[in-house]
Amino acid sequence: MSEAALLVPARDEHFAWMLGEIGPQDGLSLPPGGIDEPWVLEWGRGNRARIEGPGSWLMVAAGEVVGLCGYKHPPNAKGGVEFGYGVAPERRRRGHATRAVAELVAAARDDPRVVRLFAQTALNNRPSQRVLELNGFEAVGKGHDEDEGETIVWRLKVGA
Repeated sequence: MSEAALLVPARDEHFAWMLGEIGPQDGLSLPPGGIDEPWVLEWGRGNRARIEGPGSWLMVAAGEVVGLCGYKHPPNAKGGVEFGYGVAPERRRRGHATRAVAELVAAARDDPRVVRLFAQTALNNRPSQRVLELNGFEAVGKGHDEDEGETIVWRLKVGA
């Protein structure tokens, strides 16, 4: 297994670079084929601006951006926040998502706005389900996602 991912706070410049608008940032590189489709990067860029605090990160391994993870919206009034993550197709099955989610959980525990984390996985996405299980999440029901269809909803309490 290669070096696991380390979370680096995402900045607008990182998204501009990944979208080809500006040159490389912070000495980082991208895997062959990049991280994801441009629309995903555009969504992540806009979402990073809406979070209003920590909550958007690059997954970095050995100086290469291997994925993204972060809150899908600012924490709600009850301290709940859904998050998502994705690893570049060329860098999957190397432990990056498991390590990144562990670091996201630790960051959420340090974020006074967050009491509970939620995630959704497609019914047939066993690798992503395993990432959440390994990080202490419990499956609490079914949901629906525009892109994934029917999902499993996962939850983890991280605060008071």
